Amino acid sequence: MLLQFTAMKLTEPQKKYLRGLGHHIKPVITVANAGLSESLLKEFESTISHHELIKVRIRASGREERDAILTELCALGVAELVTRIGNVALLFRPSAEKPRIVLPSS
Repeated sequence: MLLQFTAMKLTEPQKKYLRGLGHHIKPVITVANAGLSESLLKEFESTISHHELIKVRIRASGREERDAILTELCALGVAELVTRIGNVALLFRPSAEKPRIVLPSS
């Protein structure tokens, strides 16, 4: 099951900073036909807890379906959507124990 974290709202300078960090990251999670299965959610939790900033590829037929999956994934994982380009999204959640990424203050 996913751990409970408090949601945060990123400012535009923080999103810009994270986009720069995430530019060279390859997608590590792929949401395919099975959708948000229990095993995918466990893998998501493990990966975002360790890396804090990850890319997720969503293989869905339409934009609305991709947006719905992303919204649900962010809500379940208490992650913040940094950006989405096509079927790839950049998600951020600071580590509860030992944050690796220090965001700009503004």
